[in-house]
Amino acid sequence: MKLKNLRKKIRRLETRLREGPEKLAKLRRKLEAMEAKKWLKAARRSAALATAPRPAAKPSTSIENKSPVQTAAAKKPGSVKKPKKKLNLSPERREQLAAAMKARWAAKRAAEANAKTASARQDFRAEPTPQAPESGHDAV
Repeated sequence: MKLKNLRKKIRRLETRLREGPEKLAKLRRKLEAMEAKKWLKAARRSAALATAPRPAAKPSTSIENKSPVQTAAAKKPGSVKKPKKKLNLSPERREQLAAAMKARWAAKRAAEANAKTASARQDFRAEPTPQAPESGHDAV
């Protein structure tokens, strides 16, 4: 082995040994923080469950009948909502998207209005209309 390579190896080993204890201390602090966070979350969850009113015994309902918001809230009590990320859009693209969404919403409102009027017409037709008694066929 050359003298130059040996010096390099020794220098690298010394730097590794110098930063070793610092890295170890940093990782230990991180581990303790994560464990503390875990315990805090568990304590919060148990406190929330203890203070929550317990419903009377009901027949079990399936998850399908519940809305997605209810199921998500039931799974994660005390969960924090993440802030929405701001999209990096140009003003032209933002206007384009806004116009497309407004058109979509207008179409959705129009479809709902059409569905309501169609159902109202069907309800009106479904009502029995008073008819005049048939004469001639049943007369004896």
